[in-house]
Amino acid sequence: MIPEKLKKILKKQHYEIVGKHSAVQICRWTKKSLRDEGVCYKEKFYGIKAHLCCQMTPAVMWCPNKCIHCWRAIELTLGEKLKGKIDSPKEIIDGCIKAQRKLLQGFKKLPDAPKKQLSKANMKKWEEAQEPMQFAISLSGEPTVYEKIGDLIEELRKRGKTSFLVSNGLYPEKLKEIEKKNQLPTQLYISVNTPNKKLYDKFHRSCKKNAWEKLNETLAFLPELKGKTRTVFRMNLVKDLNMIEPENYAKLIKKSKPMFVEIKGFMSVGFARQRLGYDRMPTHEEMKEFSEKLVKELNSIGENYKILGEKIESRVLVLGKDKRELKIKESEK
Repeated sequence: MIPEKLKKILKKQHYEIVGKHSAVQICRWTKKSLRDEGVCYKEKFYGIKAHLCCQMTPAVMWCPNKCIHCWRAIELTLGEKLKGKIDSPKEIIDGCIKAQRKLLQGFKKLPDAPKKQLSKANMKKWEEAQEPMQFAISLSGEPTVYEKIGDLIEELRKRGKTSFLVSNGLYPEKLKEIEKKNQLPTQLYISVNTPNKKLYDKFHRSCKKNAWEKLNETLAFLPELKGKTRTVFRMNLVKDLNMIEPENYAKLIKKSKPMFVEIKGFMSVGFARQRLGYDRMPTHEEMKEFSEKLVKELNSIGENYKILGEKIESRVLVLGKDKRELKIKESEK
């Protein structure tokens, strides 16, 4: 399904292709955790172990959007539909674990290696990382275009693994389907990067003519998931572009009533560098200032959110109503 030219580009970006349409990439925070050099915001906020996380996607180059902030080669997007015979959830999960192990080989300490070439990795963590326990279903593409996404999540749950599903919210029918089948992830993220339709069209450049309406349909559905999964309203902010109209973001949050709001700063990496430079990366101080404005707007319309945590190195903040809800409990896995 993936053309050879595209495979070469993905491999150059350190992706490991899995089967016909999936991929894995080792997150830099997984690498840092293995070296005991720090952990990602997901571990700090939610208790997810960074060295046990598998960052993957079941649809590496399939997405209806061509977002200007995306790090992938959006000009080479393969459409929004996976055509032909698709891989099974079991094949994808087994393949991702195998690919993760392959990518982690360089961290293993070899007994006969010269001292200067010895890995700095914590070998206890490295051994544990051979069996990832958290699947971050995001990385690249839109995971809900994989028609068996619910079965994939269900298979992960059967294996005792947690899952974070990140979606652009343009397939509310798929989210309704997995809710009906009791196949919801541990945590569901909906990406909302603009406060109005006009900017949405400019920012996302979607092939779906009714994309803004579909996103809003998903947001209106989120309150029905209360008590069934953890929901997150995810914002990726670009300086001098979408850090505007906190009052309208607040209205969208009020509509969706998420457990948490994650506010992340744009990173000028990968192919995103060809569209937006380093000058479009907001500082943590600018992110926090915008977050405080958003909290004020939320409180003014009866939504009692507050800043629950922040991770300066990642330029990310999390808003919510109760800090005690942040850490994932056994009953939520």
